[in-house]
Amino acid sequence: MVTTRWLGIAVGVLFAASTAAQDARTVLRAAADALGVRNVQSIEYTGNGYVAAVGQNFTPDQDWPRFEVINYSRTIDYQNRSSREEYVRRQGAFPARGGGGTPLQGEQPQRFLTAGNFSWNLNSSTPAPLPAEAEIRELDIWLSPHGFLKAALEAADVSAAESTFEGQKVTVISFTAQGKYRVNGEITGDNLVARTQTWIANPVLGDTLFDHRYSNYRDFGGVRFPTLLHSHQGDPQVSGGRNWKEIHVQNVRVNLNPERLTVPDSVRTATIPAVVVESSKLAPGVWRIAGGTHHSVAVEFRDFVAVVEAPLNEARSLAVIAETRRLIPGKPIRYIVNTHHHFDHSGGLRTYVALGATLVTHQANRDFYRNVLLHPARRTLEPDLLSNVVPRFADDREPPIETVNARYVISDGSRTLDLYPVKGLAHAGTALIAYLPKEKILINADLYSPPAPGAQPPAANASFRSLQQTIQSLGLDVERHVGIHGEVASHADFLKIAGGT
Repeated sequence: MVTTRWLGIAVGVLFAASTAAQDARTVLRAAADALGVRNVQSIEYTGNGYVAAVGQNFTPDQDWPRFEVINYSRTIDYQNRSSREEYVRRQGAFPARGGGGTPLQGEQPQRFLTAGNFSWNLNSSTPAPLPAEAEIRELDIWLSPHGFLKAALEAADVSAAESTFEGQKVTVISFTAQGKYRVNGEITGDNLVARTQTWIANPVLGDTLFDHRYSNYRDFGGVRFPTLLHSHQGDPQVSGGRNWKEIHVQNVRVNLNPERLTVPDSVRTATIPAVVVESSKLAPGVWRIAGGTHHSVAVEFRDFVAVVEAPLNEARSLAVIAETRRLIPGKPIRYIVNTHHHFDHSGGLRTYVALGATLVTHQANRDFYRNVLLHPARRTLEPDLLSNVVPRFADDREPPIETVNARYVISDGSRTLDLYPVKGLAHAGTALIAYLPKEKILINADLYSPPAPGAQPPAANASFRSLQQTIQSLGLDVERHVGIHGEVASHADFLKIAGGT
């Protein structure tokens, strides 16, 4: 009797799932007919708009900094899982505040290519392989209106549910793409794809909203396509996803038989680079840990260690921590100092906090770091140390953060590490510099990146001048500059560029 009862429940569940899938396919077929999906093997659309630099906002509570986009074109070949996106970006009328290249000088061509499992950029004559981005770039093909309908019709786990989006009743179609990503799409009562969304991994935000919204559909030779494409990337807990891209479509062409993208050999053989650390001694007990695009500095105190900067991601942090422990054995890393909140400079902070370090950062970062970056919730796409264990601060939700307003001192009575905010920057409103007064060493990120020996020195810019004014106003006696990017240089070299004394 028990067996029969549970069998009946199981059959009921399977029937409900089958009915939901059938209902979903009915909605999908109607939308496919409305958009002319069956007649679309490839699509090309052109227009203008803007694109933004994700993770490079001026302060954590602001939107991503934007750049004007002209001569935009994208060709998607659904049969060959390929995409070619090209445009020219420039600063335009958008405020020149934030990172990601802000302010852009002149006009910069951008070319992003994806073919199946391979992705690369072609902003010069030499392809730049990006194996770590291939999966997300292919996923984005299936988030386009026609791509979503094609992928959903092929999905084995497709389902449908009624909902309301911005006051409009929609049918939410859901399925798993590429065996990993949960994709949702909202189809309106007139059978148009209004929105597609999924979540992607981000070292700072965790499972991050990746969202496209489509409106103002027009007919282009029997195929309907939206003429306003608006996209978001961000943290749904705080902002609902920040504005990332907007394209006003001017023309659409289908089935032009685009030339199949040829994957360059350098792209086909590229792999995700291993993390490399290369340490060098700056002074007794002070080590520069480099080996990549972003560096850190380890400072030894009597019974603990402070590390300046945790860039990029957990893999980088674990390598730097291991090297720090090798160089300075037997002493815990008590402090991790963060120069500013931009994602390439904060992506590895969680690792240090998970291992017991206190995070020292600008006071303007506290709420974002407390509520988002150090949130103890699980991360499903890329679990890290902090999400795999219950942190000590999970109960009272107060992670170990110390903030800097005017001056913050880390000291053991003998050695001192001073932290100061940099005022007047357009690059970031949360920037700190680190200064070792005894060693006369100044550490900065993104303000002055000392060039390699024999290389052309950088031109002085607004960030450079803000650093110079900060040094002068604080009366810092600097002999050497250590860049989180770049190399190590003398203050005399800095002054040659600055033109100061």
